[in-house]
Amino acid sequence: MSPRIIAVTGAFDVLGEVVATAAAFQGARLALIDHSQVPPDGLVEACGVDALVLTGVDLADPVAAQTAMAAVKSRFGRLDALINIAGGFRWQTLAEGDPAVWDLLYATNVKTAANASRAAIDLLKASPAGRIINIGAAGALKAGAGMGAYAAAKAGVHRLTESLAEELKAEGVTVNAVLPSIIDTPANRADMPDVDFAAWVAPADLAAVILFLASPEARAVTGALIPVTGRV
Repeated sequence: MSPRIIAVTGAFDVLGEVVATAAAFQGARLALIDHSQVPPDGLVEACGVDALVLTGVDLADPVAAQTAMAAVKSRFGRLDALINIAGGFRWQTLAEGDPAVWDLLYATNVKTAANASRAAIDLLKASPAGRIINIGAAGALKAGAGMGAYAAAKAGVHRLTESLAEELKAEGVTVNAVLPSIIDTPANRADMPDVDFAAWVAPADLAAVILFLASPEARAVTGALIPVTGRV
């Protein structure tokens, strides 16, 4: 069996780096797509010499998304799985927050996933086991104070996942989302230094769920919103 071709958006962030590295360890060939210009140290080497690295890609722009997927096709000839990790977070109350944050979080969470998925659809239809995996949020199921803009954006990712799963199920392409609680990242530890980090979701554990959904073995799962919440 030839290696799976997997595109990871937001590949330079903590979760993206862990997912890409784990996929490479499983034998996948990787397209690493990110808005940032510089990948983290060691990522490209961990993903293999033939990894496609696309920097400075604004996936909120549909043309940029199409260009990125065209590059994937040019390098690998096909695509088997798209993992939409690109996104963003802001905490703010409605009364004291910046209204522009609502547009920002919609663009960085919903539009990036929608544009990347749209650009990848034809490639994924041609795969014998096409997969799209989105990153939702457990916090979008019942939003807490200050979470309105973020929860609304991630709820949009949930609805996108369900709708696209219905659109593509007859084509053999599955579409699912994972709904993490708090992911154990350096940024979250810095923001919440007095809590039990062991209760949070380790990036490697979340990556394991994502990569199962990206695998041929997950053929019977589509339209699912899967909580991955650790002990939060």
